[in-house]
Amino acid sequence: MNEIGEKLNKLKKEKNAIILAHIYQLPEIHDIADFVGDSLELSIKATQTDTDVIVFCGVHFMAETASILSPNKKVLIPDAQAGCPMADMITAEQLKNWKAEYKNPVVVAYVNTSAAIKAESDICCTSSNAVNVVKSIASGKNLRNLDILFVPDRNLGSYVQKTSGIKMNMWNGFCPTHNNFILPEYVLKIKEEHPSAEVLVHPECRPEVVSLADHVMSTGVMCRYVQKNFVKDFIIGTETGILYKLSKDNSDKNFYPVTNLAQCPNMKKITLTKVLDVLVNMKNIVSVPDDIRQKAYPPIYKMLQIASQG
Repeated sequence: MNEIGEKLNKLKKEKNAIILAHIYQLPEIHDIADFVGDSLELSIKATQTDTDVIVFCGVHFMAETASILSPNKKVLIPDAQAGCPMADMITAEQLKNWKAEYKNPVVVAYVNTSAAIKAESDICCTSSNAVNVVKSIASGKNLRNLDILFVPDRNLGSYVQKTSGIKMNMWNGFCPTHNNFILPEYVLKIKEEHPSAEVLVHPECRPEVVSLADHVMSTGVMCRYVQKNFVKDFIIGTETGILYKLSKDNSDKNFYPVTNLAQCPNMKKITLTKVLDVLVNMKNIVSVPDDIRQKAYPPIYKMLQIASQG
């Protein structure tokens, strides 16, 4: 372990802290994290930890979610500028106006949204449980009297609508990394190069990319699927940060990114020195105003009660 790692271990004990990291983080962050997972797994972990401090190595909405779920803990983010362009594609005012256009709107908010959006929603979802969340709304209800509004990711919404067979209204948002860089021509090219490989893509990808995949999965489900699968070669269509974890956990298997361009610049803002700095100085505290937190908590809690796919 390097010097920073040793300092972090000492600080964690002194301050009763835990380091949570998203799968898209840099390898150096994977190596010092106490837990690495996808959005749903990290949300659950935040509720289970008995530490006083959570250092959240991810983007801002993730740290906000941890703060909503654990208001008595200090949640720190190593880089306060690590935002999410997709989350910024809808404001609370825009959502309120959109809801007003419908008689019986039910808002499903992807967890990749601000606390203010969650507070205006009926239930949240992650990419791993979005289909089951939407099915839960339909269960025992007359869908003709409901208007399901899905925010903000049109690509995830399209996948959920097609998979569930339930009509939804989608906000026109998207993840720039998945939408703009993981393209169908790249998938076709790498499939030619590795014809025996299984193609796994994230549902934030464009529908035309999703249609070329063998499986559509969240990052956490991808990791579990690969570990229990006998296939040796995989083509991966999501942010490239996942490749480190996949390779580390499955040294006998081969992983090929659809493109090396699929990198989230905000996820990569978190570095080892920033993690150390934020824990030493106890800065970049992420907190949510109590009025918003109280409204945002129930949609997140409902999400956590619904199982993920796979």
